[in-house]
Amino acid sequence: MWNWLRLVKDSVSEKTIGLMRMQFWKKTVEDIYCDNPPHQPVAIELWKAVKRHNLTKRWLMKIVDEREKNLDDKAYRNIKELENYAENTQSSLLYLTLEILGIKDLHADHAASHIGKAQGIVTCLRATPYHGSRRKVFLPMDICMLHGVSQEDFLRRNQDKNVRDVIYDIASQAHLHLKHVSLEDFLKKIQRVDFDIFHPSLQQKNTLLPLYLYIQSWRKTY
Repeated sequence: MWNWLRLVKDSVSEKTIGLMRMQFWKKTVEDIYCDNPPHQPVAIELWKAVKRHNLTKRWLMKIVDEREKNLDDKAYRNIKELENYAENTQSSLLYLTLEILGIKDLHADHAASHIGKAQGIVTCLRATPYHGSRRKVFLPMDICMLHGVSQEDFLRRNQDKNVRDVIYDIASQAHLHLKHVSLEDFLKKIQRVDFDIFHPSLQQKNTLLPLYLYIQSWRKTY
């Protein structure tokens, strides 16, 4: 479903058509949770997953709602707006993944939030050349303005230092999210063993390994 929704924006030229497709998925999600999925392959498989893993409806609706808002094709006003988009799409997908994996842990949810935001920021950066080829720029406007960079600089593939500084600042925000996850995980472990750095539990495997493995395999699809 996520890959299909991700392609809706790229495959339609008129916002009205995109909105109609999003309305279809909104109704589909509602119908799925009423045990009445439409006879559509993706919808049927999603219904099976919901039944099998008791997936939370809220996360699915957040993904659809955010993709619908994103059909406006406007640049993010600031990095916070980009992070909110990533939280409601990428992080929501990871929350669903945790449910599928049977992981119910607040710390895991917190990690998924940060990882999802980092993934969303990286995806925005990675897609910049593609968007530029279509005369579109979605990078946060506040950071661009801070360095005196215009959208036209990206459309012309300008490689001046101020353009690189914009990318650096955005990439640094993604790095902060990933750094937060790894640091917090280890600090919590140390706290649990009363700061005994030699405690055997500090050498044990991370319970979030399934999530990290999923992230790695997912990234390869981009």
